[in-house]
Amino acid sequence: MADTYTKILVHCVFSTKGRRPQILEPEKLWSYLRGIARNRGADTLAIGGTTNHVHVLLTLPSSLTVAQLMRDLKANSSRHLNEQMSGFAWQDGYAAISVSPSQVEIVRKYIETQELHHSKRTFEEEYIAMLDKSGMEHSPDYVLG
Repeated sequence: MADTYTKILVHCVFSTKGRRPQILEPEKLWSYLRGIARNRGADTLAIGGTTNHVHVLLTLPSSLTVAQLMRDLKANSSRHLNEQMSGFAWQDGYAAISVSPSQVEIVRKYIETQELHHSKRTFEEEYIAMLDKSGMEHSPDYVLG
């Protein structure tokens, strides 16, 4: 095989520290996060969230790990947001769940309708349900730390 072909799709979710409502201009943050991902060679297929968390559906290049990209997304956006408001911080950790290409449109719609989801349940309820649905093992004591 002369060529290498990869399609690595990941739905990532991360929250502000203590789930404080600190994302005051979401569209600007989404644009900034897209730029960081693009600079690392990752394509952003969907991005959304609320004032206290972010969902992003990404296509990763094979040369980049999820951990490297998440570090860059969180560190660079935190630095940027702290220039605008003192005391901004992301929670430690994140969720990263693989997505089948056949499910991209479903995940994209889910991400783009976050406000609707959160009129019915909290971020905490959503996050734990996502982890449970994906079969991810987690400790209730640490999952939202």
